[in-house]
Amino acid sequence: MIGALAILLMLQLVGEVAVRWSGAPLPGPVVGMVLLFLALRWRQALPDALRATAETLLSHLSLLFIPAGVGIVQYGSLLAREWLAVVAALVLSTLITAAVTALVMQAVIRRYPGARQDE
Repeated sequence: MIGALAILLMLQLVGEVAVRWSGAPLPGPVVGMVLLFLALRWRQALPDALRATAETLLSHLSLLFIPAGVGIVQYGSLLAREWLAVVAALVLSTLITAAVTALVMQAVIRRYPGARQDE
């Protein structure tokens, strides 16, 4: 498990360094995740240690909401003042995400017509 965590953290570090070096407007962990995806595609198998580590991390995913909850409590007065902007941003970003997801799904269905599950 320690080795798999080290690999995940190393890929995140490589992503951070690549973003800072290139100036790309992407989060470093996202680049690290793309690198992990490419490595797994190249390897064509998911190592058991990495699978177990990923399952453990996912089973404790709710712990990642603690910092967000602390932020809400700490900045409650600011959120009370700016609630309209926050709600507008949440609604707008949700609608944009849904629209982009639908467009990507339509493109995938057009590109791979035999992959539809409802037929």
